[in-house]
Amino acid sequence: MDTDAVLAAMRSPAGASAAIIRAVRQEKAVLLLSVPLAIEYEAVCRRPEHRVSAGLSDRQVGVFLDALMAMAEPVQTHFLWRPQLRDASDEMVLEAAVNGRADASVTFNLRDFGDAPARFGIELLLPREFLTRIR
Repeated sequence: MDTDAVLAAMRSPAGASAAIIRAVRQEKAVLLLSVPLAIEYEAVCRRPEHRVSAGLSDRQVGVFLDALMAMAEPVQTHFLWRPQLRDASDEMVLEAAVNGRADASVTFNLRDFGDAPARFGIELLLPREFLTRIR
């Protein structure tokens, strides 16, 4: 999941991104997480504007992030594939997917990823498309 999808899950517990996290908790999906991606999730989710928008205290954001990271499957980055994408901040999402041998990656930013994931055999899906696929 890219950072925008994680933010959407934090802000809207009833949304598609939050449903994906519930699917991960139920072992219907796997969340791959590298150290750089975990640091990015934390940095972005703890920004005051995102925390306030979600209606969460800093402690609650910490609990959310701890739970998310506890459910994730760790990925070691053996190869850096940069640059591949239009947005440099999405590179670590692609790297986690490639190094973790993902079948698919979930994002709201289909345009920013372009056809790079397909070159690695990774399907790019919107959160709602991913939910339809796993149901």
